[in-house]
Amino acid sequence: MTGPSILVVDDDLSIRETFLRQLATEGYNVAAAESAERAMTMIAQRQVEPGLILTDLRMPGLSGLELLAWLRDLPHDADVIMMTAHEDMETALAAIKGGAYEFLVKPLDLDQVELVIARCFRDRGVRRRMRHLVAEAAEPYALKRLVGRDPKMIEISKTIGSLTTNRAPVLIRGETGTGKEVIARTIHYNSPAAEEPFVAINCTAIPEPLLESELFGHVRGAFTGASADRKGRFELAGSGTVFLDEIGDVSPVFQAKLLRVLQDGEFYPVGAERARRTTARVMAATHRPLEELVREGKFREDLYFRLRVVEIVIPPLRERRGDIRAIATALATRIGHELHKDVILAEPVLRALERYDWPGNVRELENTLTRAAVLARTSAIAIEDLSFGSMATAPREAPRDLTLDAAMLDHVERVLAQTGGNKRQAALLLDISRQRLDRILARDAGAIRNNGGSESLPGDQPTSAPDSE
Repeated sequence: MTGPSILVVDDDLSIRETFLRQLATEGYNVAAAESAERAMTMIAQRQVEPGLILTDLRMPGLSGLELLAWLRDLPHDADVIMMTAHEDMETALAAIKGGAYEFLVKPLDLDQVELVIARCFRDRGVRRRMRHLVAEAAEPYALKRLVGRDPKMIEISKTIGSLTTNRAPVLIRGETGTGKEVIARTIHYNSPAAEEPFVAINCTAIPEPLLESELFGHVRGAFTGASADRKGRFELAGSGTVFLDEIGDVSPVFQAKLLRVLQDGEFYPVGAERARRTTARVMAATHRPLEELVREGKFREDLYFRLRVVEIVIPPLRERRGDIRAIATALATRIGHELHKDVILAEPVLRALERYDWPGNVRELENTLTRAAVLARTSAIAIEDLSFGSMATAPREAPRDLTLDAAMLDHVERVLAQTGGNKRQAALLLDISRQRLDRILARDAGAIRNNGGSESLPGDQPTSAPDSE
């Protein structure tokens, strides 16, 4: 009884016996019920857990369609093949719309039935693998993985939650690196369309003449080199999501064609004479001020409002410093998993991360931590392992003598080299005031090194906002 499980439901005893005998010889685990009511009882009491139900349409009591409707409300995914002695197109359509896998007309050809059953179980295997792959792809975008307690991020989380229950167009705005695509994927993978494709395209990465073909496809002979029909991203997305990044940079001509998609759900492949339909959801993102582009005549106002049914504005990381610690910790865990090593962020490192402005936002934070984790000699990342901006970490040199002042000056010089001479960033990393840093640098290095003890300097209190460079 290790084969796939089938439940045969038919009021005709001879049909039940025929299926029991024939399908058992093919290795299936077969059970039978004489009515829809009996089948419901067997399933509800877990006497059987069929992967496939082969049911007659018309039986005394409840019909096969009513059994199908009852099954759809249960938390299992048994497929249903409907059988009937009456070839009725309207009934067949009702069965398929109700979720039946196939509709067969009696008298049945057993060889044909076995082929349909085999195909059904193959498709079930494919669906299970697809669900597994979708679950893996969706796991990083689970709502519970959204990091941040900043009030703005809490409101964004609420908005995302509401967007997972509908298919409204979404406009996501924010600086480069704030995670606009992550937000879009989170909405998609927590919606009923999660098993449909999420198709992302960067509108600035594709030359303008090719963008229309990339999104809408083309027909053979539409232009030089178009040797065959080609599906565009909207067609490939099916009922999923099309994510258009950097939408503020597309031309007015393309804007007009995109507007038609949003208004009518139609598009024309390049060179085609007939429109094609799409049910894909559109999400767009930009770092540009679309209102200014509208006033300047560079972006269509009607398209702007079509895209902006719901708007999400992601604040830059420097405006939610309270979230940096949590984000960095979450990133360190993920990076450690990818690198197969522990990645530990000590308190001084976390404080340094919180004080930096992060012009590249979360993307820059992730890159900084990844580089530090790769280069760090131990699991614990040190401040010296961090490299902010484009400046590489300065090489570590041993102090020229062993006094505390010598070590202090040597460390200050390394941090300055790391920040490219930016005293403001150096003071932040050192956790001292800018004034104290200037005094340290103003002293004669030789005098400091000849001084056998450390001197307490005024202005020794750390500050979260040193003077600007």
